[in-house]
Amino acid sequence: MGEGADAEVTVYFDGACPLCRKEIAHYRRSRGAGQVAFVDVGRDAAAPLGPGLTRAAALGRFHLRSRDGQLVSGAAAFARLWRTLPGWRWLGRLIDARILGRRPFLVLAEAAYRLSLPLRPRLVWLLRRGRML
Repeated sequence: MGEGADAEVTVYFDGACPLCRKEIAHYRRSRGAGQVAFVDVGRDAAAPLGPGLTRAAALGRFHLRSRDGQLVSGAAAFARLWRTLPGWRWLGRLIDARILGRRPFLVLAEAAYRLSLPLRPRLVWLLRRGRML
């Protein structure tokens, strides 16, 4: 599905990254994926991004735009995507849960996400070596 007005959320991903491609393929097969527009920024240089998102930013981090135009990235974007997909909704709600006015799981998830970004090329290499990609 491309970017469309009927989608609840639009996901921007780097389709040139084998790891990202595999993960997005998994989400596309998930129940509720019809509510998500997937925009491959890595393979389509002319992909529409909307306000506040550059191609460089979209390639550097996972981004999602909700139907109302709100743009989020990183762990917050994953949590929003997961809340859209019925089988993942529990995880999205957990990541977004407020405890004493704070979102401790979102803070931890964002830290883990930031740590994974520079490791992405090595993860791709390891997964290819293990024939998982």
